[in-house]
Amino acid sequence: MALDAAFLARTQFAFTVTFHIIFPAFTIGLSAFIATLLGRALWTGDERYRTLARFWTKIFAVSFAMGVVSGIVLSYQFGTNWSRYSVVVGNTVGPLIGYEVLTAFFLEATFLGVLLFGWNRVPPGLHFLSAVMVAVGTAVSAFWILSANSWMQYPTGHEIRDGIAYPADWIAIIFSPTFPFRLAHMVVAAYLTTAIVVLAVGARYLLAGRFEEHGRTMVKMGLGLALVLAPLQLLIGDLHGLNTAKYQPAKLAAMEGHWPAGEVAPLVLFGWPNERTETNDYELAIPRLGSFIITHDWNGIYPGLKAFPPEERPPVAPVFFAFRIMVGIGFALIALALVGSILWWRGTLAASRPYLRVAALCWPLGFVALISGWFVTEIGRQPWLATGILRTAEARSPVAAGTVATSLVLFILVYGVVFTMGIRYINKLIRKGPAPIATAEAEGVANRPLSAAGEAVRGALQPGE
Repeated sequence: MALDAAFLARTQFAFTVTFHIIFPAFTIGLSAFIATLLGRALWTGDERYRTLARFWTKIFAVSFAMGVVSGIVLSYQFGTNWSRYSVVVGNTVGPLIGYEVLTAFFLEATFLGVLLFGWNRVPPGLHFLSAVMVAVGTAVSAFWILSANSWMQYPTGHEIRDGIAYPADWIAIIFSPTFPFRLAHMVVAAYLTTAIVVLAVGARYLLAGRFEEHGRTMVKMGLGLALVLAPLQLLIGDLHGLNTAKYQPAKLAAMEGHWPAGEVAPLVLFGWPNERTETNDYELAIPRLGSFIITHDWNGIYPGLKAFPPEERPPVAPVFFAFRIMVGIGFALIALALVGSILWWRGTLAASRPYLRVAALCWPLGFVALISGWFVTEIGRQPWLATGILRTAEARSPVAAGTVATSLVLFILVYGVVFTMGIRYINKLIRKGPAPIATAEAEGVANRPLSAAGEAVRGALQPGE
């Protein structure tokens, strides 16, 4: 069987972006959490918050490094596998990505050094400011990346000359119609993911009977944030869905598994989309509820997949199932937050071992929801890379399938090694737990190798044989 170079190039990009999105999303939320901890330490004088900030900063540093490494690989693929993409839309997307580097990455990198190495070396106020600047930098990074991606979803503010997109209105390019909802949805998802990780780590410590004071703090702070953000994400998701119905109706039809072109839509809870018969096999649905959710009218009608030619439809099954995974996890996190809030109100949160066991196992849910949402966004845009401007099939570089397959295998091997080591190291940091800053620094000094002069001094001070 002959290898399909276009399919392999898409698989390679999907593989690398799936790994990459985990770490920037986590650092967006974690940087804000660290800034909050340092702010509370500065306000209350409670060393517990500073100890936790030091603990999570180590994890942030590892995640930040892995995000940078995987992001560089993505940038190179624009030139290696998708050179036509760079030619056609590089005039608009290129500057947006460049702004991300200039305004966000440099800001993060500058203040990250102060955050990592400024413990007891700079005033607490300056150290807190550095954490805030890192958090702002990660949010600004999300702004520019999602602006570029939103323009690809629904391009505006450009003109086409000789098949090439040229910028005509930068405000319209940056703030395309889908951008505000997608930015809010992504940033809240990043914060919510971090909240669940913090809750899970705190629950893990309470179950083990270790670092109980810090564990209670993490459980309460993670749960408090999830209690606000999980329902908020449901509201933002509804608004985002209405926006998608207006600007990307084919994607919405695939998300909902809605085929008829002019009928009231049920809410399809489960089914298996069959693109050959243009129906859902084994469908379980609630009549009219789909129309009510999308149009806010029980008799409302929105375009089904049959309203679009087959060549204009995205692959239905991946979008359909990824959307349900994302929404299902969203409701699960709402339930987790509500049950936890009841236990907190009763004063039994830290002692409820069944709840803590569940919470400790929930740490991956936010990441799975993030990846699922990204699949919905990117696969649902197909067959276009830049809607109405450039199709995916037209954007590929003239690279042999064997070459792409070889690099894909190498990516899988290298990512498997590097990211396994990174995640193992993060888990090692979690097992070690938060140590008081004075103790941690004393251990660092004790374990630091001495210079030759230092060894001579230490030998002179020791009693002779």
